[in-house]
Amino acid sequence: MNRWWAVGEPVVVAEGDLDRVESALADGAVVAIPTDTVYGLAARLDRPGALGAVFAAKGRPPGLALPVLIGRWSQAGQVAGRLPRSASLLAARFWPGALTVVVPARPELGPLLGGDGRTAGLRQPDHPFVRALCRRVGPVACTSANRHGEPPCVTAAEVVRTFAADQVALVVDGGRCEGAPSTADDCTTSPPVCVRAGRVPWSWVEAGLR
Repeated sequence: MNRWWAVGEPVVVAEGDLDRVESALADGAVVAIPTDTVYGLAARLDRPGALGAVFAAKGRPPGLALPVLIGRWSQAGQVAGRLPRSASLLAARFWPGALTVVVPARPELGPLLGGDGRTAGLRQPDHPFVRALCRRVGPVACTSANRHGEPPCVTAAEVVRTFAADQVALVVDGGRCEGAPSTADDCTTSPPVCVRAGRVPWSWVEAGLR
């Protein structure tokens, strides 16, 4: 694995530098990216060491699973073992946007994401850079860029101050990202239940299931 990022501060790049971001992710690096909510720590799903590095950099307990972002609907099958009808309905209504659906995870992927090892939180964000990135590299695990229990980073400069280069290789500067967190609903139950209140009101989610 290429460790060119192991010294100093993370390198800051522009959103247009997709080639460099793709290369870092392919090397198993953790990359901080702007999203439609806050900055996130992203890693390739097929780089198990990189997923572990996200947990380590953040100090995230392994019992809290890493969410997954996708660039297009067809990528959902790379993460989900199956898609409950409720998840499909809500994705059609609210994606791209701030709604995470919890679905059964593919057996080989669930344990790597943490949590119960059986489910995955899946979202298509309303951010063109993230969708373009995921269309190139596939789904990425992505959790808010912060130390566990601290406020999330909302600027590239905050990410650089928070993490060293051996934790986060690149920071993609997308300006200020200070959106409300996504609403998360568990679609493995019937009916789905709210597991985190967020930008999408739960009453809208309930209406989207009718």
